Amino acid sequence: MSEPRRRGLLVILSSPSGAGKSTLSRRLLEVDPEVSFSISATTRPPRPGEVEGRDYLFRSRREFDDMVDAGQMLEHAEVFGNRYGTPRAPVEAAIGEGRDVLFDVDWQGGQQIRGSVLGESVVSIFILPPSIAELESRLRARGQDSDDVVAGRMQKSRDEISHWAEYDYVLVNENLAQAEEELRAIIAAERLRRERRPELVGLVRRLNREFEEGST
Repeated sequence: MSEPRRRGLLVILSSPSGAGKSTLSRRLLEVDPEVSFSISATTRPPRPGEVEGRDYLFRSRREFDDMVDAGQMLEHAEVFGNRYGTPRAPVEAAIGEGRDVLFDVDWQGGQQIRGSVLGESVVSIFILPPSIAELESRLRARGQDSDDVVAGRMQKSRDEISHWAEYDYVLVNENLAQAEEELRAIIAAERLRRERRPELVGLVRRLNREFEEGST
């Protein structure tokens, strides 16, 4: 098997609920074949339309705890009474093959991934809403949650937003098309970083040989 032309990225997208990370994730996956979505495991029940293995890996709390105890999770956290986590093996396989993996996680998950053995491959991006009023409006427009759940998400948003400075990049999702363009620009630039491109060493050696051969 040939050496991949670059090392894969772990692209972390975080935001308070309703700021747009799921929409931006979906748009990126639709246009960029080099990015795949990290399928998380969760203990919450499926929502209407969600499919096992496509949206989440739905597990009982006992099954989830067993995965954590076995060291099979790259990160895990409890959110709104349910557990979420990222299985480690498929992520390691992807970046080893030069493919990028996209994570839609909260700040806790982002911290754990950045602090893991794969941390050097991380590019972290936080998405802010243009206003708190707009954030609440987007949550209510989804029509998926009760008033109590929306209130809980809004209360948690303040804590989520307080972690914005821990991220490499911050996008303000006021205009979705512009936010998507900025997200794609970040990923394009990160792919070109010198340390992510192992083929450059061989190229520079060849260029040096050509200099030497040309001087004889």
